[in-house]
Amino acid sequence: MSQVNPFHVAVPVHDLAECKTFYTELLDCKVGRESDHWIDLDLMGHQFVLHLDPSLDPKTVKQHCNPVNGKQVPVPHYGVILTLEHWKSLAEHLRQHKIDFIIEPYIRFEGQPGEQATMFFMDPAGNALEFKAFADFSQIFAK
Repeated sequence: MSQVNPFHVAVPVHDLAECKTFYTELLDCKVGRESDHWIDLDLMGHQFVLHLDPSLDPKTVKQHCNPVNGKQVPVPHYGVILTLEHWKSLAEHLRQHKIDFIIEPYIRFEGQPGEQATMFFMDPAGNALEFKAFADFSQIFAK
């Protein structure tokens, strides 16, 4: 695997204040620059930007899913690959905060190349998040 650099991703949100609270309080993101229309967040070392789209209605966001390992995985989605210890801690933190998981934390591809811990949930704007972990990071791209 080549050197890993921070990524940049921007997502639409219906309510900057509500989503800022979700990401800062639940996922411990730090706030960088912000305006009335967008907020830069530090999502575990990556530049993650919330952009206001007042026409967005989270109740009507259509979520496409594809089957992966017997589960319906929402597309698009985004997240961070964590250490297994960090992933377990985050999963427990989310359970304590009664997050409604789309896919409960579990081990995907168990006993196969690319075995990984994964979980999916939504932010308040209807954006799907996946946080995953590998016991062995050399398995990230294993076939």
